[in-house]
Amino acid sequence: MPAPKAILFDWDNTLVDTWSVIHHALAVTFEAFGRTPWTLEETRQRVRASARDAFPELFGDDTEAATELFYETFARDHLKGLAPRRGAPETLAALAAREGLWLGVVSNKTGRYLRQEAEHLGWNGHFRQLVGALDAVRDKPARDPVVMALSGSGLEPGPAVWFVGDTDIDMLCARNAGCTGLLIRDEAPAEGEFAEAAPHRHVATFEELLALLE
Repeated sequence: MPAPKAILFDWDNTLVDTWSVIHHALAVTFEAFGRTPWTLEETRQRVRASARDAFPELFGDDTEAATELFYETFARDHLKGLAPRRGAPETLAALAAREGLWLGVVSNKTGRYLRQEAEHLGWNGHFRQLVGALDAVRDKPARDPVVMALSGSGLEPGPAVWFVGDTDIDMLCARNAGCTGLLIRDEAPAEGEFAEAAPHRHVATFEELLALLE
């Protein structure tokens, strides 16, 4: 693996824990449109794409109204339920102090909520670009938000750009952009789990991620 010139992070459940907020907003929306809400575990397994990409399949003709209700519910709670993942604050501070390393975020959370959360946590100063859903022409796993997150860096997407995330859609985005995909989560990849786009490396903790840089 080449040493990184840039590191791009997924946001939800990579740097911050937001499952309970996402799950609640989805449950309210499902119930309002006569659908059976997912369990929390089902939410964890199924939520990958942005609402722009996922809601038409979930809600059909009700997509516009469902999207509005989801975000109304989400906006009331998302800052109260925001919690950094263990080791994330220290790791971001250490990476931001490294000369010449470009840090960014590529998330399928709507961009304005993403930036509100980064500001709430005091993390804005760590990142050169924070790119969320609807910011680019296409959302993750397309390469468009990766290109946007590198805007101003003088870098092109490639192996020297590490993409760090916790799901298959993150690894697929890394592959589509030609970047190095790092899976960060407690569990190692199961056999066949990442058949479409395997991670280049798995780390269980942010401490292990920092160790790779050494």
